[in-house]
Amino acid sequence: MGTLVSLTTVIILSWILFSEAQGIRSARLLDLLIRDFTFKSLDTNVGTGLLHSVSLPKNFSGIGVNIARYRCGSLRRYGAQVKEFHLGIGVTIHPCVERVVLVNQNLGYNWSNIYYENYDLSGYQLVSPVLGLLAYNGGSDVNTSDPFEVGIIAGGKPISVNFSSITKLKNESGVTPLCAIFESEGKVSLTKQASPFVCLAKKNGHFGLVTEKPSPAMLDGNSSNGGKKESKWKVAVGSSIGAALGAFLLGLLLVAMFVRGKKRTRMEELERRAYEEEALQVSMVGHIRAPTASVTRTMPNTIEQDYKPPRRHR
Repeated sequence: MGTLVSLTTVIILSWILFSEAQGIRSARLLDLLIRDFTFKSLDTNVGTGLLHSVSLPKNFSGIGVNIARYRCGSLRRYGAQVKEFHLGIGVTIHPCVERVVLVNQNLGYNWSNIYYENYDLSGYQLVSPVLGLLAYNGGSDVNTSDPFEVGIIAGGKPISVNFSSITKLKNESGVTPLCAIFESEGKVSLTKQASPFVCLAKKNGHFGLVTEKPSPAMLDGNSSNGGKKESKWKVAVGSSIGAALGAFLLGLLLVAMFVRGKKRTRMEELERRAYEEEALQVSMVGHIRAPTASVTRTMPNTIEQDYKPPRRHR
């Protein structure tokens, strides 16, 4: 019984950890969690202009995060390249802070479904992971306990996002995707590409490539079905696991109730037998238990040793 209880505890804890990660349905919440993990894991001596990879917990596997730290003035004078994002000369940070930490996100195909579910993309499907570029204040100590978000505004040249190395489409597929710009409050804007697999933006945010219908030229046709089918599959699997766990726990409860009932019945039987044996002694006659009464003797009216028969009168 103890082993079953321990197994149940492990299953419940595993299910809670699984649900904690899978239960994220808000794109904003995901950004905040990535921000917190990023700043807590950084060293205080982060070189200016150098790209650093960030390791997230296993529950967020599939998400790639890279950061770079810049002085606001240097960023405006020289621009920067942060993975797939290119910031041209003249880019500004608003509000202006002395230093800024740029956070590049690659949400992969699984986590990108959060954007598919939170934004109206009816009739379209994602053919690239969602890429994000966010900026936070970065003072003398980058591992600040209170990071706040700042804006990146393009100067004379827009910010470019290059999906050529991560998209599911081939160059010769003949399918022309659209650029999806995910804005606040669930708004999404669809624009044409500036060049094959390259999108342009005026400010930081989250971006992706979409097509109107599935393309046979995809490198991996079963990796993404618009997000909806995969989401339904996750719901079905989660429901099945929950139902199985519920049935398992119900079975444990029934077994515990049965064992308790048997124990109570046995105790009642032992109490009844003890009461009967106390009232009526039991002894062994051969191999048979038989009730016996205690031996008693009726006391005589007179003592036999001093007894003398009466004389007869002649």
